[in-house]
Amino acid sequence: MTSDERLWDHSATIEAVRQAIVNRSCSALSFDVFDTVLWRRVPRPTDLFVVLGARLRELNLAPPWLTPTQFREVRVQAERRARAAKESLGPEVCLAEIWSAMPADLFDGHSYDLIAAELEAERELTVADSSIASLIELATEHEMPLALVSDTYFSEDQIRFLLDRDELQPLIKASLFCSQHYGVGKGSGLWPIVLDELGLRPEQVIHVGDHPLADDRIPGQLGIRTAPYRRLDSRLVEVLRREDEPIAEDDVAEGVDEQHGDFGITALRAKAVLSDLPTSGHGPEEAWRFGAGVLGPVLTGFAEWIADKAHREGIPVVWCPMREGEMLAALINNAAAARGWEVAAKPIWLSRHVLAIASLNPFDPDEVLDLLCKPHRPTVRQMLSMLDLRPGEVPTLAAKLDDVVDCDVLCKEISDTIAGSPHLQNRLAVTTTRMQERLLTSLQQCGALDAEPFVLVDLGWGGTIQRLLARLLRQSGPFRPPVGWYLVTHQAVIHALGQGLRVEGFLASAGHPRAVSDVITRSPEALEQIVSSLCGSLIGFEPDGSPVLGPFADSPARQAERIAARDGIFRFQRLWNDQVRGDASWPMLTEQARPRLAGMLRAAIALPTPREAALFGSWEHEENFGSDTVTALLGTELLTALPHLSPNDLRDLDMREAFWPALAAASDPQLGAAAQAVASGVVSPEAFEQSQNAPMTRLRYRTRDGQWQPGLQKRVRINHNGLSFVRMTVPAVGVTDIALALPGARAVVRVDWIEARPIGGGCSTEDVLRWETPQELASLKRAGVSRLAGNVFAFHGGRSALVLPLEAWSGRGVVEVRVTAGFAMLPHEAGKLGRPPAPPAPASTASPLARRARRAKRVLNQRGVSGLAVEMARFVDRRTGTKT
Repeated sequence: MTSDERLWDHSATIEAVRQAIVNRSCSALSFDVFDTVLWRRVPRPTDLFVVLGARLRELNLAPPWLTPTQFREVRVQAERRARAAKESLGPEVCLAEIWSAMPADLFDGHSYDLIAAELEAERELTVADSSIASLIELATEHEMPLALVSDTYFSEDQIRFLLDRDELQPLIKASLFCSQHYGVGKGSGLWPIVLDELGLRPEQVIHVGDHPLADDRIPGQLGIRTAPYRRLDSRLVEVLRREDEPIAEDDVAEGVDEQHGDFGITALRAKAVLSDLPTSGHGPEEAWRFGAGVLGPVLTGFAEWIADKAHREGIPVVWCPMREGEMLAALINNAAAARGWEVAAKPIWLSRHVLAIASLNPFDPDEVLDLLCKPHRPTVRQMLSMLDLRPGEVPTLAAKLDDVVDCDVLCKEISDTIAGSPHLQNRLAVTTTRMQERLLTSLQQCGALDAEPFVLVDLGWGGTIQRLLARLLRQSGPFRPPVGWYLVTHQAVIHALGQGLRVEGFLASAGHPRAVSDVITRSPEALEQIVSSLCGSLIGFEPDGSPVLGPFADSPARQAERIAARDGIFRFQRLWNDQVRGDASWPMLTEQARPRLAGMLRAAIALPTPREAALFGSWEHEENFGSDTVTALLGTELLTALPHLSPNDLRDLDMREAFWPALAAASDPQLGAAAQAVASGVVSPEAFEQSQNAPMTRLRYRTRDGQWQPGLQKRVRINHNGLSFVRMTVPAVGVTDIALALPGARAVVRVDWIEARPIGGGCSTEDVLRWETPQELASLKRAGVSRLAGNVFAFHGGRSALVLPLEAWSGRGVVEVRVTAGFAMLPHEAGKLGRPPAPPAPASTASPLARRARRAKRVLNQRGVSGLAVEMARFVDRRTGTKT
């Protein structure tokens, strides 16, 4: 944390002022009014005019055709005209003068009612800051004089009206200095007046305010001791901007509810983020900010939605599956208590892994195959253990016990092995029956089977737990099917809906809105880990119904980060619930606030900031489902390829390659900007593709009979660095070589690396084949390819290729191979690129390729490989029209 950011820590500011009061180290305490003593439930002060415009239409004081947003612009312009009209007398104006500058044809004859309506709206949408109120009370107890200093168009009486609240009663006797009354503002002469009328020297006064100039720099230059109480800091502004929230006064006033403003979300996010910051390092601090400023509002709204639904439907208990259940239950119970509702949430031990086994029909090969093909990555040994099968009972798999089950071929082999053995099917039937009995015992002991209805509350996604539990309950007795209430569900819940199950989502339901569902369910790992309890996942039950948990492995540093994020979430909810308990009319974060909360979480996942990327990039995803495998959210393989990636390359990555591709984009400003443009819908993904005539990377593979088989092809993309990236996955069984035609056309190519990564066969990262140095690349066989120098090659046709040998994996049981490559391509016109002639033609008649080859060799001899790379980059710039 920098020194400036430390000054913005609300907790530090409040504590410093508190000590000054107790120690009598100052003679008077001064406060700014707006965004300090009072804060507004709108993102910007002028957004209050959106609410005012809607009310004026309801009162027939504004034309029905004038929208609230249009009214805001009219009101802003009127204030500017009023100030301009008084420029010779100073810019300070009063509310009556502003309304006099409003268009007479729209608001003529109602000036008193209009001013009263604005004051009422200002009163309703302003909230007393509880931390500042505590300082005011403490100063009063110590008989310390109080002053209020404000740049405002409100009169003293109007300010007193806005401050007339029980928690601010000590301010009745406070000295009030309004710019409207004195004709000068805090930046133009008001501070000397304040000191003169208080009869104090500057160093005797402490001033608390939010404005960096009027409340900090200017009074500080006079010697007044200032305590900055900033409303927003630059890092929170960055977060708000990615959500398209209005920050600058000329931003469009979207996201402002015509009745509730922004529900106070922006102000409470700032208060949560800028207080009680962890001091144990960058990670916990950034995690705290993510919890308090992003997940806090989202999960507070979700908890209110659950508690409200249960309250209205008369449901006394809802059940939250572990491991997320402990935290979700606490949030729901807090929400219900703040509203005074008789609703309770309880954790319950359930997991997809346990239910998948308990509800499995072992005699249906398709069901067994579906279980094996879930997106988890156990070894064959772990998979057999999960099914309670011993390795000796499946001798055909003995050589593959340590292979990771991460491809359909291996899943099908295990499924066929079980389906082909009645003995194994019977053993599996015993396992499923035992799991059913123990699971039902656990549900019965906690009282869930007696619930009417049995409501499950979870983060969501596909509703798998609910669907499997419904199936199990139908098989086990006359139990009603469970109801599911979730944060987000994607299209997979249609299967549950088709079975007659009640499934509802808060931010997105059954994949709609698609823009919300697709982004959140694509990369939910950080959210899941933050909400999950610090324990292993459920893998079974003891005979008495107590849970059996898998291993839990998390570093102390990551645990500290997860705890900090959780604390931040609860910090926001406490601030929100304080307002709920203090104001019976305080709005709920449910229906009207739902789009705002959805946009908040969607933007955080689609557009993480560089600081968030640095935090979550080191986190790992727990595979669960009977496996103890963990995978980095952002693998080193992707980081290596980062300079070559385009926004569409990120979109193409699947879950096995990157759990959270947007983390990579956040590490590269230009790639991040492009990805942001695509994610926000400003730019179509096609804008980052070449024309339909773009060259295609082609991949073929040769089998043991010596025959070349057609493989895959992918359009060559050139990113903002002038570089290209390709990634293809092909079968490996019986394959001896892979031919990679990188440009798929006549071109000079600088090959930065080629990698072949085996899948299956028990392979690890040590078995990855990678060609990166000029010597390694030169060792590859070439078909229709000439090496010019170093890692620069001339491809003489569309089928010209570098040949990758796979002998190292022969007999290893490798079932698939994923090939990736990074390169820079200099394309040549058709007919202008041929094999280098012998002998070379004179310079005046040589082919373009020959001339470029000779120039490349000359540059290599004179300036080395780095010089050749620079020369090639310049050529790319000329051909693509870019500028480095």
